[in-house]
Amino acid sequence: MFSNVLVGVDGSSSGRDAVTLARRLAWGDSSLTLAHVRGDGTRDPRARARGADDALEASLRLLARERAAAGPDVMTAALTAPSPGRGLHVQAEEQGSDLIVVGSCGQARMGRAMLGDGFRSALNGAPCAVAIACAGYSRRDVPLRGIGVAYNRTRESDAALSLAREIAEPTCASVRALEVVPVTGSDYQAFVPAVADEGVDVTLREAGDHMDQLAGVDGRVVYGLVGEELAAFGVEVDILLVGSRGYGPTQRVMLGNTSDYLERRAYCSLLLLARAAPLQRRRAAERQRPVRL
Repeated sequence: MFSNVLVGVDGSSSGRDAVTLARRLAWGDSSLTLAHVRGDGTRDPRARARGADDALEASLRLLARERAAAGPDVMTAALTAPSPGRGLHVQAEEQGSDLIVVGSCGQARMGRAMLGDGFRSALNGAPCAVAIACAGYSRRDVPLRGIGVAYNRTRESDAALSLAREIAEPTCASVRALEVVPVTGSDYQAFVPAVADEGVDVTLREAGDHMDQLAGVDGRVVYGLVGEELAAFGVEVDILLVGSRGYGPTQRVMLGNTSDYLERRAYCSLLLLARAAPLQRRRAAERQRPVRL
């Protein structure tokens, strides 16, 4: 799983949701850092300097309360940035994090994942995976029982499936995968190319045959709107893993149409993975895996 986790907190239940999810996704001896990002304030340097001390003190008090609730094993970081997302993005690069965890915005309904405007743009291109805890997640004091994967037979979704198996192992959770063959002409065709109507049956059969060969996975294939089908799939799992789109720089989270749709409408927590070559991902997993005696 993950060994260097950065969690965004703001003193609200959203931050506590993020801390709870971070605990579920980290190894027992992982480094966990709670970060609070305060705004730059006014552009006037003199006015900003006058309020900087008070803002820092308030941030440190907030972090002390969150650390007391999260446990003494966590570290804290008080940050200044134009937006919370940007601050976490920069901090993750500086400390070499392999996961950023944030909570959903205040507009999210219970059980849904939704990023606030301060996170959405800045976390696109993040240097590591990004997890979004659904609203109310901290109220569920239970381990992850169902791990979902948005699957489409690309190497990005294969990497997501491999990670899902790692996450599922400690609690013997089930791993479920869903591949959506998109309706021709829909707006959500990020996962697989559109198919002609007459080829739908063939495509569904081929996808189903491939899904049947995935060991230890409860998988199925459906025909529909990709975003809507995967969002609804979230009802059946505790967290949904989504790979980055298939282009762009490696080691970065590159949001596509589907991941953008899901972070507004998913019915569960989300884990958006950075784009990495299979060999890089395997070596990273081997480095992070603790030695079991």
